[in-house]
Amino acid sequence: MSNIDRNFHHLPIYVRFWNQLKKFPSGLAAGSKNPPTVSGPAASALVSAAFSCFLLMVNQHFCSIYKGWEKTVWTLGSWIPGSHNPDPIYGEIGSYSGKQTVMLIGWLVSWFILSKLWKNQQVPFSRIFFFLFTFLVAATVMNWHPLFPYLPLMPK
Repeated sequence: MSNIDRNFHHLPIYVRFWNQLKKFPSGLAAGSKNPPTVSGPAASALVSAAFSCFLLMVNQHFCSIYKGWEKTVWTLGSWIPGSHNPDPIYGEIGSYSGKQTVMLIGWLVSWFILSKLWKNQQVPFSRIFFFLFTFLVAATVMNWHPLFPYLPLMPK
């Protein structure tokens, strides 16, 4: 055992952790022995995540307009702890649990569909950027309440 190895084990754990962490990027710089040849799998993951953000906002607006849909969505999300919490101190997250569940389902379904469609394809960066930009800007705009003054987005 070398002198460096003996001294390494006597260092505090946070120092050992930091020394190992500093070596992390060097392994990435070497590159992969089998780099991906197509961008389809990565594109499907990114675009489906952006689509789920857009779907969350669409669902938010539907829940604001249709109270029956909001109850259905809340029922769908009642598996999340805190969805129906009788304790007034902690409160409840309410129908937001269902909105997150719809977002999760939309993300997984869209990821599955896109991964099958783009499995062995080289998706151009311009297409990936277009979908990411469109879905994320649309979700942001839908979340910006001055653009939707006709929707009762806040509870009364």
